[in-house]
Amino acid sequence: MHLAPSAHVDTFCRDNLPPQDQWPQFLFDLPELHYPERLNCAVELLDKTIAAHGGDRPCLLSPAGERWTYDDLLRVSNQVAHVLVDDYGVVPGNRVLLRGPNNPWLVACWFGVVRAGAVAVTTMPMLRGGEIATIAEIADLDLAMCDERFLDDLAAANIPNLRTIAYGGTDGLTTMVTAKSAEFTPVDTAADDVVLLAFTSGTTGRPKATMHFHRDVLANADTFSKHVLQPVADDVFAGTPPLAFTFGLGGLVVFPMRVGASTLLIEMASPDALANLIAKHHVTICFTAPTAYRAMIASGSVERLASLRRAVSAGEHLPKATWQGFFDATGVKLIDGIGATELLHIFISAADDDIRPGSTGKAVPGFVATVVDGEGVPLPPGQAGRLAVRGPTGCRYLADPRQSVYVHNGWNITGDTFIQDDEGYFWYQARSDDMIISSGYNIAGPEVEGALLAHEDVSECAVVGLPDEQRGQIVAAFVVLREGASADDSKAKELQAFVKQQIAPYKYPRRIEFRTALPKTATGKLQRFRLREDLSPA
Repeated sequence: MHLAPSAHVDTFCRDNLPPQDQWPQFLFDLPELHYPERLNCAVELLDKTIAAHGGDRPCLLSPAGERWTYDDLLRVSNQVAHVLVDDYGVVPGNRVLLRGPNNPWLVACWFGVVRAGAVAVTTMPMLRGGEIATIAEIADLDLAMCDERFLDDLAAANIPNLRTIAYGGTDGLTTMVTAKSAEFTPVDTAADDVVLLAFTSGTTGRPKATMHFHRDVLANADTFSKHVLQPVADDVFAGTPPLAFTFGLGGLVVFPMRVGASTLLIEMASPDALANLIAKHHVTICFTAPTAYRAMIASGSVERLASLRRAVSAGEHLPKATWQGFFDATGVKLIDGIGATELLHIFISAADDDIRPGSTGKAVPGFVATVVDGEGVPLPPGQAGRLAVRGPTGCRYLADPRQSVYVHNGWNITGDTFIQDDEGYFWYQARSDDMIISSGYNIAGPEVEGALLAHEDVSECAVVGLPDEQRGQIVAAFVVLREGASADDSKAKELQAFVKQQIAPYKYPRRIEFRTALPKTATGKLQRFRLREDLSPA
């Protein structure tokens, strides 16, 4: 694939793209996917949306009553871009870490970074210092923009020479932008310049940086959103995924802004609180995991969901019973879907009368998918195998040998086992690897093991995912303690609290079982399958 001349002065990202012979085959079959050679996705999502729909439309909302129009976001993101360029010397191609919960200022920072031609590296505020340090090492960060409430763990990461701009308070960025012009000329980036690095956990525990172009950001809006979700300008979006997840970035920023709609940005909400916000703000499109939909129905929240016309479920498998229960209670047909950070968003889905409850759906327009065996040979309908996908987006890991594992024969191999039926519908069977997916979060067992092993009383451990009705899976740890340590409930709670201090709290083991030894092969390899068989669901 020929790459257009880059606008990046800092060439780190393009220098670290995988060799093109390791890229997946890309498809641009739909006319809307024929993007111009020069493209800045911030201009497409903001300036051109304003030109089409007007700048006084509501854009970003908050539960506290904040209301940013499209003009407001344009002004503040331009001012942020000036701060980056004028005060901090950011040049196109620099990597800027973004750290904070979902709120209008995080979105303004993202757009400011992109308009300046830099590369956004958005991270979850729950990450601890060690996790942030690993991201910084991989991304070779130039600057960080951090919500002032989450500065401590960033400081604990001890990233050499990293400059930090705090936002969200009365000082810092909030004050700096007031002295800046509301006009900024966005950098004329190439459509295939890298615009964001999104990190995904691997089963080895070391995260991988997925590299996405400006055109990739638009491609997911012009495939899944346009053809399956079909939003309109009067829609109000809301949901729970962090903007650090590409599921959240697409569903809560890119998709609404592509059509001039508004989005309610929620920093944190239980299913019950989410239902209240949907009712209060007349939300029409919701993005969250099956866990939350189950909980909203179970809590008697049905009447508070009356404004919904669309509800998207992703992040974990949607059981048929959950789909049926939500439909029976609300009359809304949940849109199931599978996506991947490597492809940015959903590539298999179905809506309305095309839905087959229990099935994930068909390949989204613009994508093709099949099921292959271990050698990459397509399998006939009815046979289980590995899911393989091609489309306008695809896997490009930053300088990572795992590129050749994810991409095979031009296909993206997602790590999921599916069956495709005679009608082209895909039916989820299981993960093909040891990734644990709990309440929509991907959790790498080895990372949790590493956190446990840092405790002085743990001599050996193994972490697996166990089936769980509410969360899909839970993290379960089998722990061998050092001699003399007490294997009791108090120790289990101590280890759980310890893990929460080492890594993001959602990764902690909800179940801990103490063992005197772990099952291994004759060569010493841990047999995780025997541990899974040893425990019934919690």
